[in-house]
Amino acid sequence: MSDKSNAKKQLILERSRELFCKNGYQQVTMKDVVEACGISRGGLYLYYNNTHDIFLEVLAMENDGLGDEKDFMSRIPNDASAAKIIGYFLKEEKKEILNKTDSLTVATYEFFFKHFMPAGENPLRKNFDTSVEILGSLILRGIENGELYDVDPRTAARNILFLTEGMKIAARTMDIEKKIIDQQLMYIIDTLMVTE
Repeated sequence: MSDKSNAKKQLILERSRELFCKNGYQQVTMKDVVEACGISRGGLYLYYNNTHDIFLEVLAMENDGLGDEKDFMSRIPNDASAAKIIGYFLKEEKKEILNKTDSLTVATYEFFFKHFMPAGENPLRKNFDTSVEILGSLILRGIENGELYDVDPRTAARNILFLTEGMKIAARTMDIEKKIIDQQLMYIIDTLMVTE
């Protein structure tokens, strides 16, 4: 693909992401994407057949930076504090929970309620499983370093991810208070991290 084609495809994905964040998945049409990108309908169909295909690629783009567990762990210095990295992760999750404008959460749930995908093909599931492996490895490192209590790392990782994902939905459907979000995140920290 030429540089010009790559640039156009990137434009389509960026503008589509904005539309999905603002309107959800079900409300976005190919016409909306054409108008947002300022391209012809034929120009859009050179790259994508429907919003389904666009959305899957937007999701893939969102998850590209994660990598796999070995890649992620290799980028962390051996002397880095697992507890501090997990604390930073929770801080970033809090931002995402509170962020109601630049998030694909609603669109993602709309998409997956409409389009069932087996676990092996589901990018959301793949992202979750990768996150469990990464967070589980961090928790294990923290246990080995004496920073964290001795827990089952994968179970703890799943609990953290299910809790934060649930709060993302609750923040959009029940408008939960920041104080409650802080309490839940502090509960994770108090449950995992050894205090002296």
